[in-house]
Amino acid sequence: MRTVTIALLAFFEIVSPASSEDWRQFRGTDRTGVSREAGLPLKWSGTENIAWKNALPGRGLSSPIVVEDRVIVTCSSGFRQDRLHVICFDAKEGSKLWERQFTATGRTMTYPTTSNAAPTPCSDGKRIFALYSSNDLVCLDLDGNLMWYRGLTFDHPNASNSLGMASSPVVVGDTLVAQVENDSESLATGVDVDSGISRWTLPRPKRVNWTSAVILPNGSGGEDLVLLQSSEGLVAIQPLSGREIWNYKDGASTIPSSVVSEGVIYVPSHGMTALRPFPEMIHPEVLWQISKLSPATPSPLVYNGRLYCTNGAGLLICSETSNGSEKWRLRLTGPFSSSPIAAGSHLYLFNEQGECHVVKPEDDNGQLVATNSLDEKIQCTPAISNGAIYVRSNGTLWKIASPWFRRKIRQMSWKQCLYVVEWCRRLRDSVLDRRQDQMVWPVRQGCLRHCEFPDATAAEVLLCGDHISTAICFWGWVRFY
Repeated sequence: MRTVTIALLAFFEIVSPASSEDWRQFRGTDRTGVSREAGLPLKWSGTENIAWKNALPGRGLSSPIVVEDRVIVTCSSGFRQDRLHVICFDAKEGSKLWERQFTATGRTMTYPTTSNAAPTPCSDGKRIFALYSSNDLVCLDLDGNLMWYRGLTFDHPNASNSLGMASSPVVVGDTLVAQVENDSESLATGVDVDSGISRWTLPRPKRVNWTSAVILPNGSGGEDLVLLQSSEGLVAIQPLSGREIWNYKDGASTIPSSVVSEGVIYVPSHGMTALRPFPEMIHPEVLWQISKLSPATPSPLVYNGRLYCTNGAGLLICSETSNGSEKWRLRLTGPFSSSPIAAGSHLYLFNEQGECHVVKPEDDNGQLVATNSLDEKIQCTPAISNGAIYVRSNGTLWKIASPWFRRKIRQMSWKQCLYVVEWCRRLRDSVLDRRQDQMVWPVRQGCLRHCEFPDATAAEVLLCGDHISTAICFWGWVRFY
């Protein structure tokens, strides 16, 4: 049996994905909220599928980010929230690798439900950039060494609001773009990632704004553009120069942010508006506009050709991306501050009570697969990396993941499961005696009721012969669990 175990472990290392995706910014590296990772758990509790959890020294609504094998999170502490924390944990074990603390240089006043550490940090893979509501901007390397520090309030003393800032910075190439938008000195600035010096600064509409910039890939001659959203609409700029490429001036929300998918921008404007920009045009084409698709606090999500919005009543609404027509709606328990994320054919939606609704979207309806509670208030948007979900509250950071062996199995395709069955058969013939001959068949017999028949051709079924039924059952069983 020991030989079989060692062989299976080696096999899983061969067939499983060799690397995992980083989650370097708010709503992921590409700012869409979608991950290609597989093997995420569908169910968890305070003791089940919790790989580790760590206490945090301060409050925060910022999301964790994941860079290689590091999980980075920001906090603020102290009576005035003027103590700023950047903390790095080992993604695998959860041990603290380092922590850096700074004193805020700007205004730290915020509404009671938010905090100074509301914006999510970001990374270019070599550096970490942390922005706070106090307009303090910190750059560290991955080992926590300070590269540079900007107190934007020194340059823009009236850039603040009494409710607190929340716009998360975005890094594109060698430029970090930060929005500091408010009723007084409202601006956006592009900062050189090496020196911390502003390349450009643009005046912005004088109105409080908590949206975060998104990235439009290949938006102008193959160059990625940054989309800045405000009460006036949406503007596309070159990150290196700050030059405006095009604009949409029909108004937009100041809380949920836009999302980009396959060249189309879905903007929370007059409900929801789909825009398609074209080269050399100063205004994008309006594809459709649906007033009833109005997201509340969470930003919209596009996944597998469908648009998902969460409204103020806790309804998850699924619509066609082509024309905005509604396909189905599902009532969930809110309220929601966290934006939805998607991976492995499931949506994950955390409400403020600390419950995560796991939804499997179908063509005509959405199935609530599970509701999992962490029993703490959660307002951040989770991160996905290393086959795990990382989420934080004001006091705790969790890594939610299945045990290693189960996660490896869940990442396998049905064909890989077939190879496992065939390998087990060959090992059985060469190593195991007749009494151990039954190691695969109980799995087959016990999982028939959970089978999901894969999309196999008749030729594949005939080629695989009798072993295909075992593989199908094995595949269905591990996918269910």
